[in-house]
Amino acid sequence: MGRILAIDYGTKRTGIAVTDELQIIASGLTTVPTAELLPFLKKYFSDENVELVLLGEPKQMDNTASLSEVSIQEFLKKFNENFPEMKLERVDERFTSKMAFQSMIDSGLKKKQRQNKALVDEISATIILQSYLYK
Repeated sequence: MGRILAIDYGTKRTGIAVTDELQIIASGLTTVPTAELLPFLKKYFSDENVELVLLGEPKQMDNTASLSEVSIQEFLKKFNENFPEMKLERVDERFTSKMAFQSMIDSGLKKKQRQNKALVDEISATIILQSYLYK
């Protein structure tokens, strides 16, 4: 069994989470500058057995695509060109940033630590992955 990798795509930073090889536990992996995302994925895919990539799908409350979907579609084209064999699924990511911020509060992180946007992105990717695993 291979890992499942989740991506919370952003125009500046992208949060990444991954499962263990048995696809039981979702853990935050890292946050990378979006400009470095494809090289990061190339290296990660060569080092680890990944069988599925989940990509967050930002939607408005009325189910229409959010403005960031335009840049996500550009990334999707590049992803499919670079990794034509990799299976990719989209996952609704509404409220993940709010849930990530709340989980930081609930875990007792200080205000200064909660201002770390990279950590919010990584936790958001983990929430995307958990929502897929536990549906």
